[in-house]
Amino acid sequence: MIIELNDKKIKVEIIRKPNKNIYMRFSSSLVLTISCNKWLSEKDLQKIIEKNHASLENMQKQKQMEEEKNIFFWYLGKSYVRIFNPEVKTAKFYQDTIMIKDEKMLQKFYKEECIRVFQNEINRIVPYFENIPPFSLKIRNMKTRWGVNNITKKTITLNSELLKKELDLIDYVIIHELCHFYEANHSSKFWHHVEKYYPKYKEARKRLNHV
Repeated sequence: MIIELNDKKIKVEIIRKPNKNIYMRFSSSLVLTISCNKWLSEKDLQKIIEKNHASLENMQKQKQMEEEKNIFFWYLGKSYVRIFNPEVKTAKFYQDTIMIKDEKMLQKFYKEECIRVFQNEINRIVPYFENIPPFSLKIRNMKTRWGVNNITKKTITLNSELLKKELDLIDYVIIHELCHFYEANHSSKFWHHVEKYYPKYKEARKRLNHV
């Protein structure tokens, strides 16, 4: 079955299972996979697709955006085309490309850059603050937060996804977490501290969460 969404022809793959419900997902931006029971006719499926046309258009757009994003390597707010070369010894930027041997080299480079960039920015920013206790930096991938300050354990954890953002946004998150040493919550006093060190914090928050 072929349908049209967002002016694109979409192939529909039907998987028959002993399901009571119908499940629809995009395995790629041009392939819609539908899981349903064996008694559901193709005509009935077409009616269901028509009924959910708007939702499917949104799903298809999201999948296409995800695929386009994965083509590029994002680093400090800029996108670079990945070029794989088995002769490359270390990851190198060249204009709008990044040369790497393989995906393993790219992941190693990304991890090392997280440590280098985040620590450099922390070292640069901390001297502007007063009475900040010694703390350690942790880096991990987080789904819902850009940073976490564990005041008790004296650790600041930064989301590894931050390396994809502009440097000034990384600075904002660092400042945000440092201010939690003054105020543990997000009270007006806390935001007063943030504004002191990062006056345009409201703009930064919007940019940071923009997909």
